[in-house]
Amino acid sequence: MSRKGILLVGHGSKLPYNKELVEETASLISRKHPDFIVKCGFMNMNKPSIEDSMNEFKSEAIDVLVVVPLFLAKGIHILKDIPTIMGLPEGEKRGSFRMNGRTIPLLYADPIGSDPLLADLMIKNAEQALFTI
Repeated sequence: MSRKGILLVGHGSKLPYNKELVEETASLISRKHPDFIVKCGFMNMNKPSIEDSMNEFKSEAIDVLVVVPLFLAKGIHILKDIPTIMGLPEGEKRGSFRMNGRTIPLLYADPIGSDPLLADLMIKNAEQALFTI
């Protein structure tokens, strides 16, 4: 069975909740999808960095690494900063990742974007707020 790596990328924040949210999301993915090895990396302010987490994957038995930004929309980090850190030319979604003497595919996923699941989550949050009145 081929193993896939997911690097879940968060922005980072001085407030601890941001890091905790990304880490908990990674943990949920790991529990629900055991065929993925999931790690977190952060743009700034939190550790590990994206680079550090990518290096950690070099010791894993994976056949592909997918970098998934936990961001809502495309902005400068999504379009320029994260691809640069990954070693991808601007606008590219596919590259390669050297690890332990071999090269595997490196893929860059889109941010969350507009999705019916996001709309459902907003209704859930609105209903929870309405429940308090």
